[in-house]
Amino acid sequence: MDVKVEDVSDVKKKVHVEIPQDQVSNKLDEAYKELKKNAKIKGYRQGKVPRAVLERHFKKDVHADVANSLVQDSFRDAIKETDLPVLETTDLDAPELDPESSYKYAATVELRPELPEADFKGLKLKKTMYSADETEIDSQIERLRQHLAEYKPVDPPRQVENDDYVTVDYQGFKEGQPFDPLPFTEDFAFQVGSSGFPDEFDQQIIGMKPGEEKTFNVKFPEDHQYEKIAGQEAELRVVLKELREQVLPEVNDEFAKNFGEFETLEDLRAEIRKNLEQGYEQRTNQELQEQIFQQLLTEDFEVPEVLVKSEMDDIIQEAERQFAQNGLSMEQLGLSREHLEEQYRGLAEQQTRRHLLLNKIIEQEEIDLSDEELEAEYDKIAQSTGQQKDAIKSYYRQNPEKHSGFKHALLEKKVIDLIINHAEIEEVEPETETDQDEAANEQKEPEDS
Repeated sequence: MDVKVEDVSDVKKKVHVEIPQDQVSNKLDEAYKELKKNAKIKGYRQGKVPRAVLERHFKKDVHADVANSLVQDSFRDAIKETDLPVLETTDLDAPELDPESSYKYAATVELRPELPEADFKGLKLKKTMYSADETEIDSQIERLRQHLAEYKPVDPPRQVENDDYVTVDYQGFKEGQPFDPLPFTEDFAFQVGSSGFPDEFDQQIIGMKPGEEKTFNVKFPEDHQYEKIAGQEAELRVVLKELREQVLPEVNDEFAKNFGEFETLEDLRAEIRKNLEQGYEQRTNQELQEQIFQQLLTEDFEVPEVLVKSEMDDIIQEAERQFAQNGLSMEQLGLSREHLEEQYRGLAEQQTRRHLLLNKIIEQEEIDLSDEELEAEYDKIAQSTGQQKDAIKSYYRQNPEKHSGFKHALLEKKVIDLIINHAEIEEVEPETETDQDEAANEQKEPEDS
């Protein structure tokens, strides 16, 4: 067998294979001998059909089967001979077989890039020391108050003010006739200043009293999301049916009991503080990882399309999952897979390069997972999901591909921890809004000429 490799790119090669004619003949002889045992042709006893007759009836099928068998038997050895790190065969050019000649075919393969050894020790990283302060906790408490807010009619009635909560009926007209894009709408409730209509609509509501009717014109912007009224001017007739005020609950121990197993307000504040700290810890780790990749991936390199496609599939599946959580689909949002692939192509390539770098360090440092480390991770999953540990392990036994991905994600995390442990860490305080504004202004200042 003769094997030659043609360069297509750094991560794509075309492997040309030639199988000698004597091997082709032997394969054909074996195929016809096997066919002869069971072939049934009128006028001949089973097992006694001459080869010439078999060729006349089955030549095309036998040649196709033998060609396929030659490829299957030889390709793995050909790849082993070339020592190529093949990820996937993307194209196979296997012509019809000629019994009088050697058999030649070619296969295009994608390769895992050969990365240089990663010098990851001694990176200079900045670790922002975020911490949850009382102001943030107060803000979270205020959001929870809004969640439990009640809306009661204002008594005695008064004129509408900005930020009040109102309920109206309205209908749109154009040249005195009902305007179909703005049909009669009953019991439209909103907070003044946040109606979703142009600002002039909310301004006209201010000063009205319950029971009052008012007619006024509204001009909709050219870029309005509803095309039928974009750029249109319409007359709106509005009846103010109800004026309500927001009544927020008092923040005390009883308030805290609305949000789970909390006996006191301090218990609730402690849980909020814990969640904020966990969020900050994740943010810190993400920022450290970004710094690591910025310093270790200083140059782009070609990545195999098969890996980019796999990463793209993960990104789109996650997007679909988030849409579904909000009761939406890609079709409802007017999105296609092609649109998302175009939008996230750069991200998929970036993620692929990062995984390849981490995989290089895993191999370079011979990093592995111990049984104890795996068991500890199973315990974490069981604790966070409420599932039995044995059920989790059983799931992974039944889904080896999922288990392989799970283990590789843990290995990548172990690599990140290794890099951080060998880095020079400078702890810094979080930037304030003033710091960010000053930095932005410095970037805007023209250079001295």
